[in-house]
Amino acid sequence: MKEPDSFKRRATLATCFKQMPLRDDQENVLVLSSLWHIAMTHPDDHEFPNLGIFECMARLIHKGIKDQNSRWLQKHQNIYIPYYAAHVIGSYTINRVHFATMAAESGVIPPLIELLRGKMSWVEQRVAVRALGHLASYEKTFKLVADYEEEMVRLAMEVASTCVNVVYASFVGVKDKRKRPKYHCDLLTRGVGGLEMENSKAEEWASQLQCWSLYILNCFACKQRPLAMKLICKQEFLIELCRMWGGILLANHSSPAGIGLIRILCYSKYGRRKVAESKEVIECLCNLSRSSDDWQYMGIDCLLLLLKDKDTRYKVLDISALFLIDLVELKNLGDHRSNLGETIVKVLLLDYKQRKNEMFDELWSLIERSKKERVLLPEIWEERRMLVDLIKQEANHLFCKGEVVEAVVKYSEALALCPIRLRKERMVLYSNRAQCELLLKDPDSAIRDTTRALCLSRPANSHVKSLWRRSQAYDMKGLTRESLMDSVMFINGYCIKSEKSSSRRVNIPYYAASRMISKQMDATWIFATAARSAMATGQVKMVQESSESCKGNNEGGNQKKQENHEEMMKILMENKGLSTILEEPLMHIMVKEESSRRKQERARRMQ
Repeated sequence: MKEPDSFKRRATLATCFKQMPLRDDQENVLVLSSLWHIAMTHPDDHEFPNLGIFECMARLIHKGIKDQNSRWLQKHQNIYIPYYAAHVIGSYTINRVHFATMAAESGVIPPLIELLRGKMSWVEQRVAVRALGHLASYEKTFKLVADYEEEMVRLAMEVASTCVNVVYASFVGVKDKRKRPKYHCDLLTRGVGGLEMENSKAEEWASQLQCWSLYILNCFACKQRPLAMKLICKQEFLIELCRMWGGILLANHSSPAGIGLIRILCYSKYGRRKVAESKEVIECLCNLSRSSDDWQYMGIDCLLLLLKDKDTRYKVLDISALFLIDLVELKNLGDHRSNLGETIVKVLLLDYKQRKNEMFDELWSLIERSKKERVLLPEIWEERRMLVDLIKQEANHLFCKGEVVEAVVKYSEALALCPIRLRKERMVLYSNRAQCELLLKDPDSAIRDTTRALCLSRPANSHVKSLWRRSQAYDMKGLTRESLMDSVMFINGYCIKSEKSSSRRVNIPYYAASRMISKQMDATWIFATAARSAMATGQVKMVQESSESCKGNNEGGNQKKQENHEEMMKILMENKGLSTILEEPLMHIMVKEESSRRKQERARRMQ
């Protein structure tokens, strides 16, 4: 690289790339590490791709897979080579279709697919799926990738579905650092940081592995290829997609994860038909449409696409309309959509006059009421505003007295009289009525009213009291993800409000930061399900071992132990999380310490 003569340097580099797969010394890892750094910092540089780096990387990956059971991978830190080689391919193909074409023609696809099959580990799978995703995204190289369509789609689906459990079982769930693969630890932290940093990076990489696998499926779904669509649209996988989510709380901030793929499927007739057949998927889209999630607009898009299609409209209308009707006054949703409420109204009322539906009577009356109010005199507007304010004060007084049911009646009376254009006043009325509904243990009504209040706020989803109230309502229904997002947006809005009031210090409410967010963070942790499964498996194993040990003793002296065993099985079936009395205190301390650490770290990030 330091050779001043460009001709000699290029000739030396070309020779180096040809000889690297044939050499067997420790310099290979050092060279690969340098190439990895160059590819990351200068991905658009033509020199190395033109000199045969892709063929060199492909041969190195193939050698690592072929010699996996020999001593080559264990010598001279060669275990790092397949990872670095796949990473180099992915870095050079991220921006330029010309480099992607060169890579595909150099034969990188077969060895990358071998890594995707899991021939080494999830760490190599991550960089392989990244590189394959880049190749599948270009029109010129997609045809070469599509030669492996069925296998690649199946593998991507399997990796997306299982990678989180695999990463937890093989790495994060291994608490003894000595039992973790050393090269995994080194690649994750670059030799800096302890167990906590390793877990944090593993969480990030697991999210990336899942999201990049879904990206490959997106590439095939966009082409609407029959075989790929048939595989992706299996009901079991569609339901799993609802549990794969990206956004501000994960490493892949810009990835819509599972909802992004569902949205692409909804652009095809076959995809819409399959999505409409799954009640679980429709419910997921409906909940997303009434959340403050980054991808709320995608959930709304999916429902609108399904409602516009006459073949799927009446399969989803009864469920989706109950949710979308709360969004009809939504103006703009960030930078993604404008006049969204008007679009929702038009879609919901497509055939209202031909097919009368009581569900839409309220919506139709809202439209008629809005038309009539346009011709009202200013004096009448002012009279109504004052009357609404008096009724609201009466409702507030009833609420303070503890007469919650009567307060709900008064808030409803005020809403019926309040002019449509008084958006701020109606927002407060909806939000206050939702607070009453929370006290009455009616979370569905509370979610409906807070959603309407948030649609009336400017900008949308910015009324902090409504966010907090809806978060509590979602928590009551067990919808942890939606509750978490509202809590996060509540704190964000609280900070903005404090800054506008010229407050030097922002004091986050304890009940939000400590109680709700910590609770929902633990419940929505990417490894939460995997951790519960591992704990349950461990408990069953302990019970089995306890049972087997009892068999070695005489039956007369084991009467009490048998009773204890039956009690343990009863507790296990009731999912109380205990295995044996001796095990419980130790497990309790470990879970408490891990939970406390995670809570502190995440709370610090949110601030």
